[in-house]
Amino acid sequence: MAYDAQNQREFKIVGTRAKRPDGIDKVTGKALYGADMYAPGMLYGRILRSPHAHARIVSIDASAALALNGVKAVVTHADLTRPNDEYLADIADNCLARDKALYDGHAVAAVAAVSRSVAKAAIRLIKVEYEVLPHVTDVDEAMKPGAPVVQEGRADESVGADMSQNVTSHFEFGHGDLDAGFAKADKIIERSFKTAATHQGYIEPHACLASLGPDGRGDLWCCTQGQFMVRSVCAPLLGMDASQLKVTASEIGGGFGGKTTVFIEPVALALSRKSGRPVKIVMTREEVFRATGPTVSSSTDVKIGMTKDGRITAGQARLRYQGGAFPCGTVEFGAQSAFAAYDLEAVRTLGWNVMTNRPKEVAYRAPGAPMAIYAVESVVDELCQDLGLDPLDVRLKNAARKGTLSSYGPTFNEIGLVATLEAAKAHPHYTAPLGENQGRGLSCGFWFNFGGNTCVSLNIDSDGTISVVEGNPDIGGSRASISMMAAEELGVPLDKVRTVITDTNSIGYNDVTDGSRVTFAVGLATIKAARAAIKEMCARVAKIWGIDEEAVIWEDGAAKPSGPNAGDFDPMTLAEIAAISDNTGGPIAGHHEVNADGAGVSFGVHLVDTEVDPETGTTKVVRYTIFQDAGKAVHPDYVEGQMQGGAVQGIGWALNEEYIYGEDGRLQNPGFLDYRVPVASDLPSIETVILEIPNPGHPYGVRGVGETPIVPPLAAIANAVSRATGVRMTELPMSPPKLLKAMSDKG
Repeated sequence: MAYDAQNQREFKIVGTRAKRPDGIDKVTGKALYGADMYAPGMLYGRILRSPHAHARIVSIDASAALALNGVKAVVTHADLTRPNDEYLADIADNCLARDKALYDGHAVAAVAAVSRSVAKAAIRLIKVEYEVLPHVTDVDEAMKPGAPVVQEGRADESVGADMSQNVTSHFEFGHGDLDAGFAKADKIIERSFKTAATHQGYIEPHACLASLGPDGRGDLWCCTQGQFMVRSVCAPLLGMDASQLKVTASEIGGGFGGKTTVFIEPVALALSRKSGRPVKIVMTREEVFRATGPTVSSSTDVKIGMTKDGRITAGQARLRYQGGAFPCGTVEFGAQSAFAAYDLEAVRTLGWNVMTNRPKEVAYRAPGAPMAIYAVESVVDELCQDLGLDPLDVRLKNAARKGTLSSYGPTFNEIGLVATLEAAKAHPHYTAPLGENQGRGLSCGFWFNFGGNTCVSLNIDSDGTISVVEGNPDIGGSRASISMMAAEELGVPLDKVRTVITDTNSIGYNDVTDGSRVTFAVGLATIKAARAAIKEMCARVAKIWGIDEEAVIWEDGAAKPSGPNAGDFDPMTLAEIAAISDNTGGPIAGHHEVNADGAGVSFGVHLVDTEVDPETGTTKVVRYTIFQDAGKAVHPDYVEGQMQGGAVQGIGWALNEEYIYGEDGRLQNPGFLDYRVPVASDLPSIETVILEIPNPGHPYGVRGVGETPIVPPLAAIANAVSRATGVRMTELPMSPPKLLKAMSDKG
């Protein structure tokens, strides 16, 4: 049993490793993913994409495609409604280019045909006349005066008039006197870093099936992290009322933030409306890479001062993030995250979002944080090396804790950074001997976590089972965790509870599954919905017994008298109450709707050993241990999986993964053959250590866990490589040719 320090009780179900509710369907192939849905009379959609990084669209001639036997519809940007809302207008322009193609792979037109082969042939028949324009794909180049302008007039009021038009927004955070802080330092190091854009690497490509009838009502089936978000975007782009579009989320074969927007769904709906038949679109892997959002690439300058005994006296970071051909806000998260792990008297972070001729950036687990923290943690480690200090002790000396004024503004409440650092220091990994050409690195990591709009309906069925209905796709085990919290609160066995994810017409609005919000926010709403159902059951039992409602309490899945003065009645179980609900007032249910806050920030520490081959520059990860505060691990298996998954993605980011653009501005590696993600043979067994410092904002102390694990690996691996080779790499990924050259240059 696990102990709940907030509620002074022991958990019976929460904290156990229950069977996964979706396991059998997924391993037997019964689970339906985005491409698995079919409809009678269905057509196949295909999208024509720009071969240029930047080009004006002079004309589009689809007459030959429309004349091809089997082609039923062709759509361009003119077939979408372009709302006045800037965010929605950008999505419309990204789904189908308006007057310019802004990056290699930008969608220009689409066809619907009776077969995939006919659709493919039709695409080749569409004639597009382009006027090729100058392009820019590097963030630093895009900021220079005279750089090719991706879009004019997109800068907000935070950007100075003297800056390139590609700079769209600016953020600044911090406090204290930097000059005074740096004057106290015995050692100051200033470095510049770059990170490449990386893709989420989900196995399932984007897929959808759309049907839009002559009555103006539509159905959409798609793989997404948020069906309500899809409805909110697609309805206005098709000129529909939201209530007329029902969106159902399929099972999802990976998202990691990459499926928190739309790319093909409005196109499929437009094709369906024009053809009068259902239309299915499934992206190819090349399309996924060329036209769906990777994370930003970054350029960062960091300056940190430290005393001889390891106290950080001041820290400054300047971050430049490119988010592709449309304005993005990711640098704000990076600037807030950069120094979040430290209790500093003087700190300042500045950030600029920049447009380039690349695909529109989309979230990738803790968007913006890994790049910023990579740069800061690299400089902290270099200071430790130069001053001969233990890197873990230095972090403990400077660690943020309860009461710390954070680098980005708020004062921290209960946080687990010190506990994770102490756990890392006590772990055998930290003092284990290293072999030849091996080095050990560590890094702190941070993420904010979110709550947001959530709606849950909990129904007590007449046979004593419980149905929980919620609206967030399960990308990390939320069906299990929500069922467990419902069972815990109601006091019933877990096998009596089933959680289902429903469509947009069957429950109130729910925000996207992102920001590590679902177990926190939907769990909170589920607990409160369960408590509402309990209150109703107690009220009904009070009437049966003829006593006041306040004289009935709920314990161990049953209504009981609150004490001897309440009367001598045998407990009535949930099943007994449900069985007679027809005679006591009808169905019993609990509902809760909330815009949840109090998610509580998350910290983690990663410890990694690497071995570098001096002849090839190849880096092998030989040992990896993760320490993270989960608040409360509702289902430890899933928590460990989130921690390990984030580490693996961070390993790929640090060592191999990158978007490579040629001189022509075209992506050179749009596939898993040339874009190399880690495979099992690249990885050690990743050990996890879960800490539980309860989050006061949740009834069970839950914090989100999914974002934080991807934040520390970049710096932890870079620090390990530095200690193994004596070379400080300031550009990611540290691919073998780059690392070999750096070692050779050092001699």
